[in-house]
Amino acid sequence: KLSNNGKTASRLLGPNTAATVINYDEEYKVSNFEQRLMSEIEFRLERTPVEESDDEVQHDDIPTGKCIAPVLDKKLKNYKAMEGVPVTFTCKIVGVPPPKVYWFKDGKQILKKNIHYQKIREGDGTCSLYIESTTGDDDGNYTVMAANPQGRISCSGHLIVQSGPPPSRLTPIQSQRVRARIQEVEGEQTQERFFRPHFLQAPGDMMSHEGRLCRLDCKVSGLPNPELMWLVNGRPIYPDLNHKMLVRENGIHSLVIDPLTQNDAGTYTCIASNKAGQSSFSLELKVVEKEMKHPPQFVEKLQNMGIPEGAPVRLECRVAGMPPPVIFWKKDNETISKTKSRV
Repeated sequence: KLSNNGKTASRLLGPNTAATVINYDEEYKVSNFEQRLMSEIEFRLERTPVEESDDEVQHDDIPTGKCIAPVLDKKLKNYKAMEGVPVTFTCKIVGVPPPKVYWFKDGKQILKKNIHYQKIREGDGTCSLYIESTTGDDDGNYTVMAANPQGRISCSGHLIVQSGPPPSRLTPIQSQRVRARIQEVEGEQTQERFFRPHFLQAPGDMMSHEGRLCRLDCKVSGLPNPELMWLVNGRPIYPDLNHKMLVRENGIHSLVIDPLTQNDAGTYTCIASNKAGQSSFSLELKVVEKEMKHPPQFVEKLQNMGIPEGAPVRLECRVAGMPPPVIFWKKDNETISKTKSRV
């Protein structure tokens, strides 16, 4: 089975892919063949049953409103590390309802009872698999799969643990079987009659002022025409008095927020979906607090005073205003110079 050969197959190129020995973990690029092997594992996992997820997410009560299949906002990376160092695989997953998350190594599910791996899930959708001290057995392909009632999605990352000489090549029979299966998968994909969404235009991180109109514009291609869904901090945005979703004749989709408030600050994600798949982008929106303007006002006024000649005197008042007022002092209607040493 491919899952049994994942560790060996991922190093098919042997010495040609060996890297300089290091004492920490670093990201690296896999070969096209290694990438196809990981895609093959994902292809199988998305179509086979899995054991129950370890996390606390439940799908017994599906929320009302529009549901969204899982989307990978941040994918796993590939690493190589010296034996004994820690390694963390991290991704970010969004969806409605929140997807259940499953982790696999070489196609075999990593269960909760396996204390060698620590699974971490944060409120913003970030999911991590942490290995405190890598061993030679940790070398291989790691896959995360997210599922909710709307569908499944997965991505993989590869880990090379450097602890000795490069392993041997695949036997010709093993290599032939793997390549044949890859060609079969590619043949299925080329028969697809639809085109998955692709964002031709998307905004980056933005800063807008409180009380003003804010518009997020994007343009997306796909066949059939994709449907768009906006989320803020992982929560769906529905049209209301302050939020509107518009589509112009030139194909530009817009999320309009008017007026903008401090509560609108956060991470915005736009998900485009059709029969062929999904695509998404995210941005950070910062809201600049509205400057409240108030004319100058004397909160405490000057008081009449009687002072013996030769004694010091301090005349005080308290002034409020926004922006902070500029203060001028006068005596008998003549401005007192700031350079006057006695005053």
